[in-house]
Amino acid sequence: MALVGRQFPDLTVNAMNDMGDTFKVNVLEEAKNNNKKVVLFWYPKDFTFVCPTELHAFQAALGEFEKRNTIVIGASCDTAEVHFAWLSTAKDNGGIEGVTYPILADSNRNLASALGILDTFNEQFDEETGLVTVEGDNVTYRATYIIDEEGTIQHESVNNMPLGRNVNEYLRIIDALTHVQEKGEVCPANWEEGKEAMQANAQGTKEYLSTQLN
Repeated sequence: MALVGRQFPDLTVNAMNDMGDTFKVNVLEEAKNNNKKVVLFWYPKDFTFVCPTELHAFQAALGEFEKRNTIVIGASCDTAEVHFAWLSTAKDNGGIEGVTYPILADSNRNLASALGILDTFNEQFDEETGLVTVEGDNVTYRATYIIDEEGTIQHESVNNMPLGRNVNEYLRIIDALTHVQEKGEVCPANWEEGKEAMQANAQGTKEYLSTQLN
């Protein structure tokens, strides 16, 4: 079920940072209390393959997100201790040493379940044994959320496990969201910062399309 346009779930989750500190994070409160946008990206597992490339890519772009008044938060269902072990592992050994933004440790899967992003299916209940079984790894897909300063989800996307994300696209979406907030215009296809936007009416569409034909 799409969550765009709704408030992000009001749930508090354990998190880990590069200093080895375990603390609590409520993504909704991070946005509203700090008056900042939040990019929350989920990845399937620590110590895997595509995942560290994404965490390093978000770290490399951290300054660009900060310029845009945006907090970056990573997340998986691994424990905080496993996160710290990975944070303590060198990049050239497959680790994420050097990553400084917080990483949620949703080990009880409360938040991932609320978002509906777990790789589980074909749930079955055995009446004889009372056991419930599922197929899948019960880890998250590569889900990404952009939450505005009021805690409203403005963007969500989900990639399957093998498909790494393009971090620049989330910077573009944040630029577009900021433009809409500040200018009251809407952003057409392939819009980037510095390009022409348009008024959200029939005349605005005509005027914009006419410029694309010239």
